[in-house]
Amino acid sequence: MVNSVYLHIPFCEHICHYCDFNKFYIKNQPVEDYLKAMEKEMELSIARFGTEEVQTIFVGGGTPTSLTVKQLDRFLNGIHNHFGKYINPKIEFTFEANPSHLSKDKLLLLAEAGVNRLSFGVQVFDDELLEKIGRTHRAVDVFQTIALAKEIGFQNINADLIYSLPGQTVEGFIDTLKQALSLGVQHFSGYSLQIEPKTVFYNLKRKGKLHLPTEDEEVEMYTVLMDEMASHGYNQYEISNFSKHGFESRHNLTYWNNDEYFGIGAGAHSYVQGVRRANAAPLNQYISLIKETGFPYIEENVLTERERMEEEVFLGLRKTSGVSKEIFYQKFGKDLNSVFGNEIMTEVEKGLLDESPKSIKLTRKGLFLGNEVFQSFLC
Repeated sequence: MVNSVYLHIPFCEHICHYCDFNKFYIKNQPVEDYLKAMEKEMELSIARFGTEEVQTIFVGGGTPTSLTVKQLDRFLNGIHNHFGKYINPKIEFTFEANPSHLSKDKLLLLAEAGVNRLSFGVQVFDDELLEKIGRTHRAVDVFQTIALAKEIGFQNINADLIYSLPGQTVEGFIDTLKQALSLGVQHFSGYSLQIEPKTVFYNLKRKGKLHLPTEDEEVEMYTVLMDEMASHGYNQYEISNFSKHGFESRHNLTYWNNDEYFGIGAGAHSYVQGVRRANAAPLNQYISLIKETGFPYIEENVLTERERMEEEVFLGLRKTSGVSKEIFYQKFGKDLNSVFGNEIMTEVEKGLLDESPKSIKLTRKGLFLGNEVFQSFLC
């Protein structure tokens, strides 16, 4: 049964140079038509697939807070109109936000609507680097907005950080970490920069105009990230995620536990009843499909048992707790080692996996080579 919902707001007031998510400049876009289509998808998804209880909601983008107060109010009302009666009283309700787009009015509206977790795209505390990567906020905005959020009553806040940025040094990243840790937030996500097609950075790299840290420097930054988080009481519960006790992202754990979820909105993905579905990404195509058929799917992949078992392993290995042999058996009626024994043995011998009677999980060395380990479990 589906207990988690992801909703995608693809609008931005500015496009960052590294971003390959489904996003559009908000100016002159059919925002009202889009929100109406999302409400229809919510309604029909519940009618078709059902849900007993919603334990997590995550609103991502794009930049969800680029909506006006009026648009935000309509969107939040739509969520409550369709999912409200299923919401668990202890729900984790997350909203992504840009530090420079979150006014007091918007924060108050989010709080009143039951949003209880904020995720800020901080990225770095170097203003020159922020400009270089195409961010519109500056370090001071981060401190001011998070202070305002705390004042209003938000007690579960995440800050996203990116390292291995163009021209960034290890010393510069250490300074970013120092400032980030002074925020007093409950959760951090830390990612190395990935150069994706159809981004400004991809084009610059092709022209030889993007100067990135070396691989050794990137490894050192990740090492510093893990060590500093640990020394300040943040538990690394996933390759790129760190939290104070009890503040792990329950929504993201839905993905890593290979549980099912609704994905609502243009370009969103869902996993329901063993089928992975992808929604149309272009706004007009998404809106048209909703009007014509009620559903915006452009791809539906019915997973085989083998594919579901592979996903259980490579998603679960992202967690530092690893893959539970007991849960694997409960889901598939098969012993983990009977299915992946050779792969497990190979990765253990390489020093990338630890195996115990209860689980398999990445070693410290394996954390640096996760993708290599994941690939070994795929046919």
